[in-house]
Amino acid sequence: MDRIIGIDYGRKRVGVAVSDPLGIFASALETVQAAKIIEYLKSYSEKEHVSRFVVGMPRNMDGAPSEAAKDVEVFLKQLAKAFPDIPVTLEDERFTSVLAHRAMIDGGMKASARKDKESVDKISAAIILQSYMDRISGSRSTLDPTLVPDSLSIKSSRTGRRK
Repeated sequence: MDRIIGIDYGRKRVGVAVSDPLGIFASALETVQAAKIIEYLKSYSEKEHVSRFVVGMPRNMDGAPSEAAKDVEVFLKQLAKAFPDIPVTLEDERFTSVLAHRAMIDGGMKASARKDKESVDKISAAIILQSYMDRISGSRSTLDPTLVPDSLSIKSSRTGRRK
């Protein structure tokens, strides 16, 4: 089955995420040293069929590429050379670190563990990948409360009346 790889590229560390075989869910996979990312991706692609790379593109608030985008562009050339037959999609990565920290807090991760930049990188990669998959499938990335049945969204009192 095909896998899509999400990448949050950084000068020192690279967060990597992977899709499930159906391309519905993204999971944080690993944080790899930037110098070893191509080697890591080659090894991974020998075990699993990779159909696409989704790479986070750092942008400023106005949408223009940020200073870090230059590093990503160098990486994209290396990726294209190593994997000429695998398409690459760029995904806006604004706010992914903030969202990763929020996911860690919501998941109950202790403050000391949230300081681990490697965790932030791989969770950011999963957010980048999930954003791409949601966009191409037309899915909503957040729960629409109008789709939740009343029996689940409204608590009943002990007498059976709704509150």
